[in-house]
Amino acid sequence: MFHRSERLLLRPPWPEDWRAVRAGIADEGIVRNLATAPWPYADSDAQSWCATPFVAETPRFLITLADSGEVIGGIGFGPLDVEEGGGDGSMELGYWIARAHWGRGYASEAARAVIEIARMIGHSRIVASHFLDNPASGRVLRKAGFAPTGKIGRQYSKGRGYEAQTIGYALDLAGDRALPAAA
Repeated sequence: MFHRSERLLLRPPWPEDWRAVRAGIADEGIVRNLATAPWPYADSDAQSWCATPFVAETPRFLITLADSGEVIGGIGFGPLDVEEGGGDGSMELGYWIARAHWGRGYASEAARAVIEIARMIGHSRIVASHFLDNPASGRVLRKAGFAPTGKIGRQYSKGRGYEAQTIGYALDLAGDRALPAAA
């Protein structure tokens, strides 16, 4: 599965992409804002991520520049864990952008593309969260159409090595409107 937006091409990661993935994500300032990426981020972490089989219902993509093919990030969605309020079919969005490409609107553009993919697949709701000390991610989510749920939670970050406060967001794809998460 591929998706072309104005400036980006989203495509599945391939095993040979691991070096580009590691080069982009092996930055403590990026990894600390993710829940599941470890720090330090090793070659084996990138190799494992790139070798994970593609699942059409819950796709993961490399974010690449359409004109050059340069890998600048990753994005995807998967089922929300039951302990995090899932079980209702909600999908959870996650993404990262290499530091050299921050502030250019790529994350919002990629998020909007993935939302369209989720809608085409038939998903009805996407949720996301960001650590409170990463307000830039909240701006990305709002630009992509998400609304804050008002839910402040705690999530463990492998990159930080501890739990940190998060703020939740949700987007109702069936009604094309942002909505609060279920309590």
